[in-house]
Amino acid sequence: MDTKKQIAIIGLGYVGLPLAIEFAKKYKVIGFDTNENRVEELKQLQDRTHEANLDDLKLVCSSTDKHSGLILSANLSDLASCTIYIVTVPTPIDHLKRPDLQPLLAASEMLGSVLKAGDIVIYESTVYPGCTEEDCVPILEKVSGLTYNVDFFCGYSPERINPGDKINTLTKIKKVTSGSRPAIATEIDQLYASIITAGTHLAPSIKVAEASKAIENAQRDVNISFVNELALIFDRMEIDTADVLAAAATKWNFLNYKPGLVGGHCIGVDPYYLAHKSEALGYKPEVILSGRRVNDNMGMFVANKVIKMLVARDKVINGAKALILGFAFKENCPDTRNTRVIDIYKELKSFSMQVDVYDPWANPTEVNAEYHIQMLENNNFKHYDVVILAVAHQQFLEIDYQRFREKGTIIFDTKSFINRDLTDARL
Repeated sequence: MDTKKQIAIIGLGYVGLPLAIEFAKKYKVIGFDTNENRVEELKQLQDRTHEANLDDLKLVCSSTDKHSGLILSANLSDLASCTIYIVTVPTPIDHLKRPDLQPLLAASEMLGSVLKAGDIVIYESTVYPGCTEEDCVPILEKVSGLTYNVDFFCGYSPERINPGDKINTLTKIKKVTSGSRPAIATEIDQLYASIITAGTHLAPSIKVAEASKAIENAQRDVNISFVNELALIFDRMEIDTADVLAAAATKWNFLNYKPGLVGGHCIGVDPYYLAHKSEALGYKPEVILSGRRVNDNMGMFVANKVIKMLVARDKVINGAKALILGFAFKENCPDTRNTRVIDIYKELKSFSMQVDVYDPWANPTEVNAEYHIQMLENNNFKHYDVVILAVAHQQFLEIDYQRFREKGTIIFDTKSFINRDLTDARL
């Protein structure tokens, strides 16, 4: 790969920022984001996602090497000199659980305005098979006036970032690559191979690469939905699900998934992209959608289980006080996108309960803006009728749960995270 080529990373979030840093160690990189506040924060070495290695960020931003280094920008004109554009914008779902391609299409339209002959556009955002060439390419062609696979080329390399994971980081996860022409595919594969120590896998087409990403998360979603359904069954049998799984896991080929809330920007979203494309082609995917229904209902199950436990103790539900520990979609991570903890919160509020939320990782301003919840600022907890441990943040191991129990508080551990002797129920 020619180290003199300049790369643009479009979107500096959980995916784009680590990617920009790694590429900037070997190439000249423009890290671009339309959010000027985000760009300014990064220039001050502040990363609200906690995904970046700040020492590495400082190193690449201060590089004096003419062939490497990172320039952070919100100025579109800075992209004009780039020859490779990598798009890492979010691809969420709307309130009807339909793919929301607006950020992706907007990025494509923006890139079309700076695209030049010979340029390559690589998409990393999760999409359904066919999206790159059927939805994005026509926009690139229309805005740029260039012809696909004649004047410019495309590739797809699905992101595999696992927020909060400091072991399986970007360079240590094998990367799937693809390109719109064999020579372009090879060039893209070599580009990623230059930074991914775990190696790359060159898929035979863009559509295959897109499909591989979709099924990675759909498979995990279905597996979790299976154990979530087991949790619903075993609850009726008054059997502890964790005990059952521990016993079953003694078999060598048992897949030991855990029950819980399934949120986030991947597992709780990507299956809907695959289902959307499948239904557009005339097939309704029964297994994928049934798994989604089970997982989407787990928050309501937890809340209603809590209500029943309060009733069993002759507690007055109207005005009862609940504390939810954790609001991020997973442990030790600030990411609240598509968090299913909100389902517990809303269901308890529908019973006119007073509900507080505490999460030392989540950004209070972002939570308030997105979910209209004013989180507790500290862990100086008062009396509560029920405490729900919704996310297994490491800090929650330091809480004195015995003090709650001594005051008659019901403790529901949805993650089987703390000592079971301290809990009244587990998921």
